[in-house]
Amino acid sequence: MSGKEIRKVGGHHSVKAFGDRRWLVPFTATSMITIVLFLVAVLELFSDPDGGNSLSLDLVTFNRREDYSGYFVEPELVKPLSTRRAFEAPRIAYLVSGTKGDGQRMKRILQAIYHPRNQYVVHLDLEAPPRERLELTMFVKGEAVFQEVENVHMIATSNLVTYKGPTMIACTLHAIAVLLKEGKEWDWFINLSASDYPLVPQDDLLHALSKMPRDLNFIENTLQNGWKENQRAKPIIVDPGLYLSKKSEVFWTSQHRPLPTAFKLFTGSAWVMLSRSFLEFCIWGWDNLPRTILMYYTNYISSPEGYFHTVICNSKEFCSTTVNHDLHYIAWDNPPKQHPLILSVKNFDLMVKSGAPFARKFAKDDQVLDKIDNDLLGRKNGRFTPGAWCIGSSQDGADPCIVKGRDSEFRVGARSKSVEDLLHGLLSTNASRNGCCHAGVT
Repeated sequence: MSGKEIRKVGGHHSVKAFGDRRWLVPFTATSMITIVLFLVAVLELFSDPDGGNSLSLDLVTFNRREDYSGYFVEPELVKPLSTRRAFEAPRIAYLVSGTKGDGQRMKRILQAIYHPRNQYVVHLDLEAPPRERLELTMFVKGEAVFQEVENVHMIATSNLVTYKGPTMIACTLHAIAVLLKEGKEWDWFINLSASDYPLVPQDDLLHALSKMPRDLNFIENTLQNGWKENQRAKPIIVDPGLYLSKKSEVFWTSQHRPLPTAFKLFTGSAWVMLSRSFLEFCIWGWDNLPRTILMYYTNYISSPEGYFHTVICNSKEFCSTTVNHDLHYIAWDNPPKQHPLILSVKNFDLMVKSGAPFARKFAKDDQVLDKIDNDLLGRKNGRFTPGAWCIGSSQDGADPCIVKGRDSEFRVGARSKSVEDLLHGLLSTNASRNGCCHAGVT
């Protein structure tokens, strides 16, 4: 067959195929059904879940920032994870930490601040000898109330903590992680050392805090500048506690680094009362800010006086929740030096007048602690600070706190009014500056 004939045959069949129109009917029907199903799907996608049609409204506002929130995970994680009703009495989670020689002092402060409504983490660092750690562990395990309520947790694997180093922050974050993992309810976290002591019974403190918004963060803060930039921010330090098994001092490298430009540095007291929602943000970090700043403070001198401060003051979500106070009475030289003064009986009246629920720094077994126990806490040596939860008999010198009553009832005393006055004064000051950190996020 010639090429001309082949082309002729091909052309003949092509004309015949297109001339056969029997396929048009099913093709048209299938196409119409497909188009209808596509339109139904589109309308369903953009329809209002309450039944109305919001297609035009969503299309108009789709380019606005808030409309994108449903497409990312972070806004969902920002929502408070604790759903307990705000009108319930508050709960506090404490970290009580110490080092070699602090075991007895830690027992005393734990008894002074104990309340069955709260949670407690006890950490005696790795420098303490095994015998001292064992004695403290046996005290926690042997106290009947602790065993009944199960709210005192001893860190079994102790951390090596270096003074002024990032290992102090690591220890604090460890304790917070333990408290979150336990899954118990609490509203605020307070860190205390063996050199701290309460100035009010827990009944009075919890009663005063019951009137406060649960998202407040009591953290002394100020924008870091002046001498601290040159002596703290620019030097690079290394904490041997991060990689050695024996304690040694931090050391400085010969290099310096420029000030960060991705965030502002803030500083303040290492003693804080932080909200659970903020600490969930720090530990779980759905925003990378807490991790980024933690990496920065790994080589920063006195990181406990800057880490939480810098995180919260650079966070648009939490900046407005700060209250510029550490809830401690602390006495300083004039002008202030590196370390606070050791408190004694001569400071007692000023402590009481301050309205602060805690004070530091105390020497071991100083007589002022006995005066605080007797005059402010109503506590006898070796016993818990009494509260409404203590319903046992005190006959023949027995400790009424051996028998536990309802932890939601408080025996309110005069110290509660002092704390309330302090808190209300702080909130009034906060309101006058829009409640955000000094020179913080705008």
